[in-house]
Amino acid sequence: MRGSEPPEDDDSPAADPIAVAREIALRQLTVRARSRGELARALARKQVPDEAATIVLDRLTEVGLIDDAIFARDWLAAGERRQRSRRVLLAELAEKGVDREVAEAAAAELDGERDYQVARAYAERKAAGLARVESQARYRRLAGALARRGFPASVVAQVTREVLAELGEAVDAEPADGD
Repeated sequence: MRGSEPPEDDDSPAADPIAVAREIALRQLTVRARSRGELARALARKQVPDEAATIVLDRLTEVGLIDDAIFARDWLAAGERRQRSRRVLLAELAEKGVDREVAEAAAAELDGERDYQVARAYAERKAAGLARVESQARYRRLAGALARRGFPASVVAQVTREVLAELGEAVDAEPADGD
């Protein structure tokens, strides 16, 4: 239960709820950038009173240490390195408490061909490891790997056909019967 009392095991002068909240938030921000929602959840887990959490989060936002718009842009940029689709990245931002409009605005800044380019780079790398696999199984495995990363079906089909064609394979969109 949340109360206005600081944690009982901390009787130091820093037991002031605002000081405790500030310390927790700054420690979290030292590791990596965080959304306001992530920090609010961290403070709630540590049973920081809502009022103290709001004061600290507002102040950190005011001084620029919390900015969900910048966080969303950075998260989306890092998603390319992690080879995830735009849809998956937006879901991750929602999990992190970033407002949908903020996330969508950041995603709108992305290149429209981003999903294709990221899927293509991933598929090229993945296909190299499937060289000894039978043709139809290679198609299924490559398409499955792209789908699990959240790429749209049209991108999965296009990239899979292109990458396997470059490897010198004729690719049917449908696996052979009995496979």
